[in-house]
Amino acid sequence: MADEVSSIHEDGEIYQRQGFGNRSGIGHRPALVIVDFVNGFADPAAFGGGNIREAIAETQGLLGFARSVSWPVAFTRVVFADDASDANVFSRKVPSLLSLTEENPQSAVVKELVPRLGELVLRKRLPSAFAGTDFAAWLSKRNVDTLVVAGATTSGCVRATVVDAMGSGFLVVVAADCVGDRAEGPHRANLFDMEQKYADLLTAQDIRKSFLEKYSAGGAND
Repeated sequence: MADEVSSIHEDGEIYQRQGFGNRSGIGHRPALVIVDFVNGFADPAAFGGGNIREAIAETQGLLGFARSVSWPVAFTRVVFADDASDANVFSRKVPSLLSLTEENPQSAVVKELVPRLGELVLRKRLPSAFAGTDFAAWLSKRNVDTLVVAGATTSGCVRATVVDAMGSGFLVVVAADCVGDRAEGPHRANLFDMEQKYADLLTAQDIRKSFLEKYSAGGAND
């Protein structure tokens, strides 16, 4: 994964000259959001493919860590009404999304990442976890200042969530090995772009290390 992260930086010289790509860091109270890691996005015959399965496997460890240090944890699912009465422009662009209804197993969180009691499961009908939801209020109520983002797809709902999180005033960290896309090109391009403008880009291992260093220094969860 280190080679993958470093390769994202190959075309970054012009961004560096113009002052992009600075680190925003991890704050005192992170939360983890797992975006749309549901059965349909794990299935190449539905909405999946690419490196999404590998990203789900990596996210298991990150989720276990988040739980062990008592981070708030949220999951998102795309859920439309059975009769498509809530269809929107997003579903007009991708009509197959209307199949993701409440009872459709394709809309359920994958078995490797089953939510626990007390963890938020957020239904959404737009790419961002923040669009048309109370997610920002839920995070603020828990004094969250940093959002760690995993999920799918890197170029779609992950990116939209990252941009809205930053716009809502949260520090944002993208778990680079815990996000996936159905195609490698959009995955790499959007990781690069998010790091330059909206978020820090760290592996799950580095996220754990950074947080524990802050915690041991007395700077986390104060």
